[in-house]
Amino acid sequence: MSLLLLLVGVGVAAFVGFNIGGSSTGVAFGPAVGSRIVGKVGAAALFTGFALLGGWTVGRNVIDTMSDGIVPASQFTLEASIAVLFFAGFALLVSNLYGVPASTSMTAVGAIVGLGVASGTLDEALMFTIVSAWVVAPLMAFWVGLLVGRYAYPHLDARFSFSRVEDGLFRIDRSGRIPRPALGEDANPRDAIGAVLVLVIACYMGFSAGASNVANAVAPLVGNGSITASQGVLLAVGALGLGGFTIARRTLDTVSDGITDLPILAALVVSIVGATVITVLSQLGIPASLAVSTTSCIIGLGYGRASRAVTLAEAAEGALQGDPGPDLSVGALAPDAGEVGVEPGPTVGTLADDEVPDRSAAADGGPTPEVPPIGEEDPETLTSEQLFDAAATSRIVMLWILSPTLSAVGSYLLFAFVFRLGG
Repeated sequence: MSLLLLLVGVGVAAFVGFNIGGSSTGVAFGPAVGSRIVGKVGAAALFTGFALLGGWTVGRNVIDTMSDGIVPASQFTLEASIAVLFFAGFALLVSNLYGVPASTSMTAVGAIVGLGVASGTLDEALMFTIVSAWVVAPLMAFWVGLLVGRYAYPHLDARFSFSRVEDGLFRIDRSGRIPRPALGEDANPRDAIGAVLVLVIACYMGFSAGASNVANAVAPLVGNGSITASQGVLLAVGALGLGGFTIARRTLDTVSDGITDLPILAALVVSIVGATVITVLSQLGIPASLAVSTTSCIIGLGYGRASRAVTLAEAAEGALQGDPGPDLSVGALAPDAGEVGVEPGPTVGTLADDEVPDRSAAADGGPTPEVPPIGEEDPETLTSEQLFDAAATSRIVMLWILSPTLSAVGSYLLFAFVFRLGG
């Protein structure tokens, strides 16, 4: 019976990791695949390799927290482990059904909290730290996005070129005596820099995904001693990789619904900020949601870019007079060509759909266009389109709160009245 339960536990853990890999590969490597810097197989291989690196190094800290920190490891019987993993898998199901990036980490922690409350073994001090991080992390991501959007984004947009190079980014130049690598016929140095940035950041996202997600799949099994931490990392990353090579192909076909409408530069900024926040928290052993941090950064980035229409003094004066200031907008992340003298950068979706706008002379080696100072950009251009639907945003935030809450309540009821841990 114990062997059967162990096999069931390993199967559920693999299922959780498989689904995480299917979704995370598209988010991490969507821009790289859309730009044709790397193919789907290459993206899955790179994702698996860097997820293994993240899980084997930083991810162990999160495994320690979730397997023997929130509640003692002795609470993770095989039955309890399967129940906790069920709630993590249920979060993925909710995410897929509603199209909302529900946090597997937060839901898994919620299930462990329910176990701890029912058994009276919850480490309340540690949970206070974790919940505090869940509040602070998205706020930090928002403010970093806002500062980048206001002060750095238009300058980066004017200097970096992101486009699809159909004939390959590099080629072998055989014109000389010794063949040597050279840029492709249709590529330029800015393309090369942009391509390297896209690929490096994608690998960084893969590292962050491994660091934060391996614990979601295997922490309960590590806690009860069924497998070691090293075996858990290999099991989780193997399942993540299988998801990356199989179901992620569909996600990569659409280049991830969550980022197709973002300019590729904005997607890279959001990826860097979100991955850094999660990597730091994982190093501290705190399980947290990459989706929550990246979405917060998107909102901050759009608001910061739109706020360039006014100076800080004008914004303060408007606040005193009750003027709400510029609206959040997706247009704020793609300025009009007439303002900065360069065509707007392509979005992730346009790269995937072969609808790449013509590159400007600046992108082909011409002078870098000048960016208007803060307070001199056209407010109508910066607020031309709304960044996010208020109703949709409310639904996302509500599910972020509800998913770990319902997981904790359901877990408590299960362990208190079915397993009768409190009696």
